Amino acid sequence: MSKKILLIEDNKEMRENTAEILELSLYEVLTAKNGKEGIELAIKNKPDLIICDIMMPVLDGYGVIHLLAKNEETVGIPFIFLTAKAERSDFRKGMEMGADDYITKPFDDIELLSAVESRLKKAETLKKEFAKNLSGLDEFLNSAKKFEDLKKISTDKELRSYKKKDSIYSEEGYPRGVFFIGKGKVKTFRSNDDGKEFITGLYNEGDFFGYQALLEEGQYSDSAMTLEDSEIRMVPKEDFYSLVYKNSEVSRKFIKMLSDNLREKEQQLIKLAYNSVRKRVAEALSALYNRYKKEGDTKFSMQISREDLANLAGTAQETAIRTLSDFKDEGLVDIKGGTVMILNYDKLSKMRN
Repeated sequence: MSKKILLIEDNKEMRENTAEILELSLYEVLTAKNGKEGIELAIKNKPDLIICDIMMPVLDGYGVIHLLAKNEETVGIPFIFLTAKAERSDFRKGMEMGADDYITKPFDDIELLSAVESRLKKAETLKKEFAKNLSGLDEFLNSAKKFEDLKKISTDKELRSYKKKDSIYSEEGYPRGVFFIGKGKVKTFRSNDDGKEFITGLYNEGDFFGYQALLEEGQYSDSAMTLEDSEIRMVPKEDFYSLVYKNSEVSRKFIKMLSDNLREKEQQLIKLAYNSVRKRVAEALSALYNRYKKEGDTKFSMQISREDLANLAGTAQETAIRTLSDFKDEGLVDIKGGTVMILNYDKLSKMRN
């Protein structure tokens, strides 16, 4: 079955020529002449890839990728920007907002097809089901490393051996990573003041555990102990956060693996991961307000790069940008160029999720 590509381009000649190149390479091509029409086609047809011009009437490319990223059914679709602008800032903005690649106009047939084939190949790799064992985990991590923003993820994870009834972590401890069972069985539990134990979870070979505290950025709410001799691998929290936050395609796949493909649990994890980002960005903005607001000022605003804000919040740049945009829609901040104005400090500082 041929791959379906959505091409969003306002220039008729460019749209027709690009569509012809793709169709000659046996792709099924849908076309839209503006961003609004493109959004409608994307939601209706769920293409395998979207190629989108940046400068368009009605809704530009930046607006398209932002709206698609907020829609659960389109957030994971690979996205390539087409742009006639050669300035580095335009490329950077597009990539920060979640674009997977960009092509500068004018381009030749080979350049276009190479970008399309490369992006589809990476997306296809993540569509497969990975075995629920150490080899499957390694295969997934190696696939994730093919994406530019995940190259630094380590695939050299230490495998630790535990005896029966060994403690893995304790309640109120701070997480250093997420755990994966290569062999054996694990229970998580809480104990009351009388020492009575309440089991919160049972895990088997191929299961992840201990990730909720990472997503909530807090202490463990329970303890973990082996039920038999086990071999367990820990994925460090820096790599865990990269897998969850830095690339939408990888994030969706990873969350499916964490949730063991249970739909209800998957939705809970997606919400928890997203809410955690909201809280972190809100805390970063509150910290800037508290540190730099001058006494007597009725309003606070400052110039800060999206990269610096993302680093302050401990998240990916494209995620910080989307969250800022959501805050703007909610009336919490105003954004003009590189300047962020805080409109409702109380709500930001008290944000629970």
